[in-house]
Amino acid sequence: MAKIQMKNAIAELDGDEMTRVLWAVIKEKLLEPFVELKTEYYDLGLKNRDDTDDKVTYDSAAAIKRLKVGVKCATITSNAARMKEYNLKQLTRSPNGIIREELDGTVFRAPIFVKNIACSVTSWKKPIVLGRHAYGDVYKNCELKTDQPGKAELVFTGADGKEIRKTIQEMKGPGIIQGIHNLDSSIESFARCCFSYALDQKISVWLGTKDTISKTYDGNFKAIFQRVFDEEFKAKFDAAGIEYFYTLIDDAVARVMKSEGGFLWACKNYDGDVMSDMIASACGSLAMMTSILVSPNGEFEYEASHGTVQKHFYRYQAGEKTSTNPVALIFAWTGALAKRAELDGTPELAAFAKKLEKATLDTIESGVMTGDLARIAEPKASKVLNSWEFIDEIAKKL
Repeated sequence: MAKIQMKNAIAELDGDEMTRVLWAVIKEKLLEPFVELKTEYYDLGLKNRDDTDDKVTYDSAAAIKRLKVGVKCATITSNAARMKEYNLKQLTRSPNGIIREELDGTVFRAPIFVKNIACSVTSWKKPIVLGRHAYGDVYKNCELKTDQPGKAELVFTGADGKEIRKTIQEMKGPGIIQGIHNLDSSIESFARCCFSYALDQKISVWLGTKDTISKTYDGNFKAIFQRVFDEEFKAKFDAAGIEYFYTLIDDAVARVMKSEGGFLWACKNYDGDVMSDMIASACGSLAMMTSILVSPNGEFEYEASHGTVQKHFYRYQAGEKTSTNPVALIFAWTGALAKRAELDGTPELAAFAKKLEKATLDTIESGVMTGDLARIAEPKASKVLNSWEFIDEIAKKL
């Protein structure tokens, strides 16, 4: 058969460790035999980011802005151990944090449901889409450790030279200090992305912060969401029969655990990082969750919501073929190809993306799966395969 053609390219952002290995296998076995792939390739492997002083990361973000669609493999965020392991010259920033900042985007994550993997939260009947604010908070923080008593202060110097100074704490001994920030414009973009996504999906929106304690910081999220909703979306939500609901974050968590799902849960950056993993784990596996970064300018980046699977990579390096679940990586590619098809008007490419997703889910529902799913499948798995065998089974169905 002739390969399916693409009109325009997507930005391809390669990554690290086990996910980098499987990225290449997915392309070889599931994409390249059927699609004439057009990509602009950027190597976001940790060593290359260090060698280029993160220029490659900023270049990849610029490519997503220009091409409107990107697909990203999982990447390592460096720490002291990684600095030694990879002989890095410096600790580099989170590539996800850089890309989210450059695109001013919101991350939407949703579990991938299959019939033979029961959700451990029995009340959940529909997917909970998690909208994670992708700017600021601890991901763009400033912090230090002190070795003596002293006064910690928060200081803001305005463009007009006026200074605002507040005491954080009179510290009686050594300790730690952290400063975080956010921007009204970014919170507004977050709110609009959430409300627009919810309208498109016909689902309600929940927001939870801790404005009773963080009256200024979290209170600003609450106030901006309410203003954007009232001014721009209330009438549209009423017409669609959906709602916007605000409550404290602890109450939101309690409600979520007893809900049936089927809504968008908007979370601040750190809350979203944690809660998305909770939802993924409750629905079967971290490898069974989609992740889409959406900018207010209509740019989209698709990725797996999990990390680089470090322990499996070390086993792979020792010669073992691991049973790492590649589903989220596959769905990152199908999401990007489907969005490219939508923007370019190429129905054959859109149909291929749907068929690849169906082939993946059908393989699991037939009882053939990787080890992480086999432990929780009901009925029990008929075959537990390594990643390469599992991808081959998907290829047969495709």
